[in-house]
Amino acid sequence: MTRVDINLAQLRNMIGLRVRHGDLLCEIIEILDDGPTLVLKDIRHAIIQSNKFGDATRRVPETHTVPVLSTDHAGLHPAFRALELVDDPAGD
Repeated sequence: MTRVDINLAQLRNMIGLRVRHGDLLCEIIEILDDGPTLVLKDIRHAIIQSNKFGDATRRVPETHTVPVLSTDHAGLHPAFRALELVDDPAGD
């Protein structure tokens, strides 16, 4: 069985790109070495963040994680392959 050789430097070059993750418009904001995993920020929707007392304090972008490799590291994860690059900066 062959393993996918993915370069973390190449993944880090993806930071700042806008992608469609399902029906969400997201921006890649971070690459986690463990996995590796992409961290996506939902550009259009925000969630309410609460403080340590549980009080709603502000709206923040929701984040999502997408694994790059399949569980056996033999190929790309289906969620990663399903990401669509968005050419239009406005996302339309």
